[in-house]
Amino acid sequence: MLPDTSDGEKASVDLGVDGLLHLRWQRGVAIEVEDARAAMAKVNELCQQEQHPMLVDMATVASVSREARGVWSIPCGASRIALLGSSPVDRVLANFFLGVHVPPCPTRFFTSRSEALDWLNAGS
Repeated sequence: MLPDTSDGEKASVDLGVDGLLHLRWQRGVAIEVEDARAAMAKVNELCQQEQHPMLVDMATVASVSREARGVWSIPCGASRIALLGSSPVDRVLANFFLGVHVPPCPTRFFTSRSEALDWLNAGS
């Protein structure tokens, strides 16, 4: 499987040769429902009916609309999702999402990239 990348205005999604999806949101972005739908559409396009673990780099995201959070409750090509943040704001956003919405697959928040990757790989 060759790596595939899609860059949009607010995010990029790639599927590495190791089978790991990586969704990166740009610094300071306000994520709206259209952005969430576009990112999930690309995830599903890259997965092509298979499921892969996904690392979501949400560090420095400014905000996520309620409607966008709802999009992430819909099953997609991710088998497990590690939310990677770096600040207390990131943790609040992630905990709010996890407390209000039922994720479609196992989902956890991390501040350590290596711990997030270990958790994703343990579920493979």
